[in-house]
Amino acid sequence: MTVTTSLEIITSDLLEGVQHGFFTRRGGASSGIFRGLNCGTGSSDQSSIVDTNRGRVAEAMGVPPGRLVTVHQTHSARAVTVADAQPLPRPEADAIVTASPGTAIAILTADCQPVLFADRTAGVIAAAHAGWRGAFDGVLEATLDTMEEMGADRTNVRAVIGPSISQRAYEVGPEFFEAFFDEDRDNAIFFTNGEGDRFLFDLPAYGLHRLRQAGVAEAEWTRHCTYSDPDRFFSYRRSVHQGEADYGRLISAIRL
Repeated sequence: MTVTTSLEIITSDLLEGVQHGFFTRRGGASSGIFRGLNCGTGSSDQSSIVDTNRGRVAEAMGVPPGRLVTVHQTHSARAVTVADAQPLPRPEADAIVTASPGTAIAILTADCQPVLFADRTAGVIAAAHAGWRGAFDGVLEATLDTMEEMGADRTNVRAVIGPSISQRAYEVGPEFFEAFFDEDRDNAIFFTNGEGDRFLFDLPAYGLHRLRQAGVAEAEWTRHCTYSDPDRFFSYRRSVHQGEADYGRLISAIRL
């Protein structure tokens, strides 16, 4: 795993040979609660500044801004394919798959899992936004299914989960635990006891489990917690705990 400077970009050896990056908040033009590289068009940050930030990401990925492709994320299990430039309006989906060289696909997060996928042999890549709801409903499996429709083989796919909220910061209620337990009793391993009737949920471990059960060649988490490192990462949950009106969005991107 390496980190490059200027913009701060976290990469993984699993995706070696494919340009990719989990961008931190460092190096952006936003200020105030959005300080840094806020790439969320759905935030209340100034749109011109968000465009500047996204332009910096496009430059770092070696593509024009119009070929940095994102979607309108809805915590769904829907994956879409893209051929080249950013489709407008952005489709509603939570995963993007492409086999087009020179197109960077990206997703936004602020505690949820950003997951980047690559089958280097087939030349197919993907990016997915997998919060608890999306992961529970099958967005990771839908991404792999769509990759295979484009010629990938999941036994050749490497997948990396980027900065996400860690278990020690992810407190949930008993109804949350019950939903996972009712779906599969073995899901209890992703929870530990918190205070009172609360639980602590291990989202990255659950994501890795779903990826490995789906048959990927290799999968890892970069082991960065968004909640506990405010200098580097935006966090929805931290913003709520601090009573802030809004929060920035991190971007994670991959291209052939």
